[in-house]
Amino acid sequence: MYANADDSTRILKIYHDSDYSNHKASAIAMKMGFMAALADVNFTVQGYQLELVEKDHRGNSNRSLLNMRQFLEDPDAIAVLGGLHSPPYIKYRNFINENGIILLIPWAAGGSITRYPDGENWVYRLSIDDTKAGFKLVEHARQDLHCESMHALLENTPWGKSNHKTLSAAAADNQMKVTWFNWNAQLSSARIIIRDIINSDADCVIFVGNALEGSHFVNAMASFPKSSRIPIVSHWGITGGDFLTSTKDALQQGVRVHFIQSCFSLRDYKQHPQARKAVESAKAIYPTLAEGIEVLPAPTGFVHSYDLGKLFVEAISNITLSADVKQNRAALRRALENIKTPVVGLIKTYQVPFSSWSQEHDDAHEALGLEDFCMAQYADDGGVTLLSEPKAGAK
Repeated sequence: MYANADDSTRILKIYHDSDYSNHKASAIAMKMGFMAALADVNFTVQGYQLELVEKDHRGNSNRSLLNMRQFLEDPDAIAVLGGLHSPPYIKYRNFINENGIILLIPWAAGGSITRYPDGENWVYRLSIDDTKAGFKLVEHARQDLHCESMHALLENTPWGKSNHKTLSAAAADNQMKVTWFNWNAQLSSARIIIRDIINSDADCVIFVGNALEGSHFVNAMASFPKSSRIPIVSHWGITGGDFLTSTKDALQQGVRVHFIQSCFSLRDYKQHPQARKAVESAKAIYPTLAEGIEVLPAPTGFVHSYDLGKLFVEAISNITLSADVKQNRAALRRALENIKTPVVGLIKTYQVPFSSWSQEHDDAHEALGLEDFCMAQYADDGGVTLLSEPKAGAK
C-alpha cells in the first residue's frame, strides 16, 4: 500500500477530516481517490513517505475542530483533506486561516469556505461551489424539466442558507417558495412536507440536503399517486451516503431525481487513459472496495479527490521540504497558487487551477467552474449517468 519504509523514513501526513460514521460511502470514495493519486508517485515525494490518516468527525463540527487542533500539533502533518459537510469549514473558517491549516476540499460546497477576506487564504477547493450550483439547478429545472413553479426544500444549516441565496438569485424573476427542514427529519414529517409542496401547485422541488434526509423525501414522494408526483432536482449531497439503497424501490416506481455533479462519470473510465490509470491504482490499493468501480457509491468523491491529489502532488513537488513543518505548510500554500504545468485529471486538464485570492478575484481558490458542472441521475445498476454531455473530460 505504501512505499517500503524503515525507522529512518521521513513521513508527511494528510489528515482526512471526514464523516466515516454516518456518510461512510463518501469518506471511503474520497480516501480511495486521493490514495490513487498518491500512488502515481509511489506515495513518496523528496524522500518523504506520504500517508493519509483517517479522522472521523462523525458529522460534528466540534469534532472537526478537534481534528484540526490535533493537526496543528502534529509535526508530520502537512495538509488536511476535507469531507462532505460544509458546516465545520464555514463555522471554523477563521480558525483554519488564522492558524495556517492547508485545507483541500474535494466535496463540501458551502460558498464561503474558500472566500476568506481578512488575510492569507489557506483553503482550496475542487468541487461543486454553492455560489454557482443554484444557477445550474434552476437552469435544469426550467430548461430541461420545464418547471414554472419551483419550490426549494433546504436543510436548515449554513450550507442550506448559502444555497438559498444562490437559488433566490437564480430564480429572481420567479419568486421561489422555501421550506426548511432539520437534520434527522423522519419519513413521517417528510411526507407532510411533500404533501404540502404538491398542494402548493409547485411543479418541481429543488432539494438541498444529504443522503439520510434526502431518502426520506424521495420515499415520501413515492407514497403519492404518480399523477401527483413532481420531479426532484437535487444538490449532490444525496450521493454521499446510503441514498440509493434506501430509495431503490421509489426510483423504480418512477420518482424522478436528478442531481448536480461534476462532468465526469466513472461509468466512462475505460474511455480515458488517465481514468484507467486511476482505477488501476485504486484496485491495487483497495481490491475489494474498487471492484465494480463503475457503480461505486459517492463516485464524485473519488473523482474530485483524485484530481485534487494530483494538484497536491504537483504543488508539493515544487517546494523544498525541510524539518520545519510550518515552513513546509506555508511553502505548499504558495505552491498551490503557482501551479504552472498542466495537470491531467479526470474532469479536465488543469491549467493554473488556483491563484492568489482577493475579493475582486473570489474564484481564485476554486479549481472548477460552472462549465464543469453537469446534471446526472442513478441508473438501474446503481451507477451514475450524466444527463448532458460534459464540456470537459479526461484526455
